[in-house]
Amino acid sequence: MKSMSGGSSEVDEKLAALVINANAIQAIAAAVEGTMGPKGLDTMLVDRFGEVIITNAGVTILEKMDVNHPAAKMLINVAKAQQAEIGDGTTTATIMAGALIAEGVGQVVRGVPVARVIEGMKVGVRCAAESVVRRSRSIKSLDDPILLRIAYVSGREHEDIASLVVGAARLIGKEKLMDKSFKLAETILAEEGADNEVFMGVIIGKERLSKQMPKNLHGVKILVVDDALEPEEIEDEALATELGFKKYMELQVEFKENIQKIIDLGVNLCLVDRGIDDIAEEMLTDAEIMAVCRVSSGDLRKIVDHTGARALKRTTLRKDLAELERYVGVAEQALEDERLGHVRVIGGAGKPMATILVGAATAEVVGERERIAKDAASSVQAAVRGGYVPGGGAIEVAVAKDVEGVRQTMKGMSAYGVDCVSAALKRPLSQIVLNAGFNPLEKVEDVIAAQISQGLDTLAVNCDSGEVMDMLVLGVVDPTLVKVYAIRAAGEIAEAILRIDTIIRKRDEEKASERQPDF
Repeated sequence: MKSMSGGSSEVDEKLAALVINANAIQAIAAAVEGTMGPKGLDTMLVDRFGEVIITNAGVTILEKMDVNHPAAKMLINVAKAQQAEIGDGTTTATIMAGALIAEGVGQVVRGVPVARVIEGMKVGVRCAAESVVRRSRSIKSLDDPILLRIAYVSGREHEDIASLVVGAARLIGKEKLMDKSFKLAETILAEEGADNEVFMGVIIGKERLSKQMPKNLHGVKILVVDDALEPEEIEDEALATELGFKKYMELQVEFKENIQKIIDLGVNLCLVDRGIDDIAEEMLTDAEIMAVCRVSSGDLRKIVDHTGARALKRTTLRKDLAELERYVGVAEQALEDERLGHVRVIGGAGKPMATILVGAATAEVVGERERIAKDAASSVQAAVRGGYVPGGGAIEVAVAKDVEGVRQTMKGMSAYGVDCVSAALKRPLSQIVLNAGFNPLEKVEDVIAAQISQGLDTLAVNCDSGEVMDMLVLGVVDPTLVKVYAIRAAGEIAEAILRIDTIIRKRDEEKASERQPDF
């Protein structure tokens, strides 16, 4: 292996682990960098069965890649953590991490101790994150037109999806969007042949159990059974005995009595986590109750929140009617869409819950349309929670100047670690410009000069014309939290990789235990 600086083999051995890990990180960053910006292209992912996914969503590419190198897996895990927390910005975090590690390795090869590089990086990352927050603009109201621009940019310029997402955010309200336990992206469902739609309610991705059951209900009383709606089972051996058979008959009678309780409660919609027994199906059908079985836990959770219902187990049905009343939820309407094969529950008496239904022309684009909508929804919610900053790489360049200012106050070799952060912050703009077909060296310098001369942190490159323009005027904006988390995530993975001095293959504990003799 050749040294990255052309030095001796002794240096090569010392830096071997660092260089190997850095190369793995660079390979991952290279896989997503071509997707960045408005002119970014798609990536085709193909599995061994020939199934194809075409996307430019960074997190999807990272999740679906066939990766074996441990350092690469570390980067992917950090990107996934960013996606789980904020819902967007994984491509930016990955590209910045790759740049930060490359710069750090370069400094180490030059002779800067790793500890000093990490020390300086920490200072630079902290300064950068604080600078982004300081430059942030807040969302005053959900009627602010900037929200539509945020959804449009993060939704890859799909105007229909941006409108749907912002419409849903306004329906739900700011208080709900500020709740960290609520994720607007989880209200999104894409279906082939559906029309774009936003409504207050929940979609259950299942059909009613029987076509003889009603398909349109008004004044809905809902019972949620987080269990199977079936008699309790008795083992075959026990059933073969007289006592066991007697117990079986008692359970059958009790089961019918419990189903009758559901009917007596006035319930007209019964949602069940698992299967529904034939006897229960017949009784519910005769009572004109719509029943849906094998409902996902996610859908049941949404129904509980939206209607005020309380999920119960089948054994809970042994309670008397007065106690069971507390488990019943309420909604204005429930109806089955036979064409799309789902049931809608609308106007629940519990928490407000909007559903964003995204239409797709073909089955092949359903997944990508849903991913795009989830990105847009995550960005809108992040902007409501934490404000927004100019996009297009503008804010990172502005923040890089702040980091360079901090560098001037530092003494010793840790200043070189700060330089790494400053260089990495310019990488997003450089990649956006490159993907748009312009010279990144020229354009990045043009932006730096323009920001300094005009005193604006909003200037970057118009990817259509190549001119330096105000991103706020163009409507190119990003959520503040996305940028802050991306910077911190890049810093965390860079520090973790730079700290690795040696790579040792672990012993296979299972094989080792198999070899040990028995005494």
